[in-house]
Amino acid sequence: MLTVAGQSISALELVAFVSGLLSVWLTQRMHIANWPVGMFNVVCFAFLFVDAKLYADALLQVAFFVLGAYGWWSWVRTKATAGSLPVTRASLAEIFAVVLLALVFTALAASTLMAWTDSPAPWPDGSVLVLSLLATWAQARRRIESWVLWIVVDLISIPLYWSRSLPLTAILFAIFLVLCIAGLLSWSKRLVPVGAAA
Repeated sequence: MLTVAGQSISALELVAFVSGLLSVWLTQRMHIANWPVGMFNVVCFAFLFVDAKLYADALLQVAFFVLGAYGWWSWVRTKATAGSLPVTRASLAEIFAVVLLALVFTALAASTLMAWTDSPAPWPDGSVLVLSLLATWAQARRRIESWVLWIVVDLISIPLYWSRSLPLTAILFAIFLVLCIAGLLSWSKRLVPVGAAA
């Protein structure tokens, strides 16, 4: 068994690490294969997070799987009709809605975790759940702000996963942070005006 800084790494965590890296790398390049690779990745993480008692993160993987199917369909459909995958900015209404949803549902998720589970980190776990769902929705809609949401998720996830003895996953999210910054820069070159693409 491998170890990182004195913490053991399972084979499942290693597979999740590699497939997660590949998924984000493909997303950064706007390659449609990011969706099926990501769907495989979330299955790995679902089992990993249940074992670590990160229940909101485990539930998140189920939602990721469903949103992954939607994102895959959306990107294939858009590419078939438009011939490309345009990137747009979120409208002010979308930004307001995302902020409101993030605040309300993070509080709800954390409260639920405190009341019904033995989660050792309900607020970070709940915020990762909610912000990741919003980021995936924005990614499926090809909104450049999805990368900003992912950057926030990474900043919360790194210490959370390290504290739950998932060192490789914490390192993975540190790498994700770098890839998300690169993704933000890469997608900014493909921006089209708001309203020009769905």
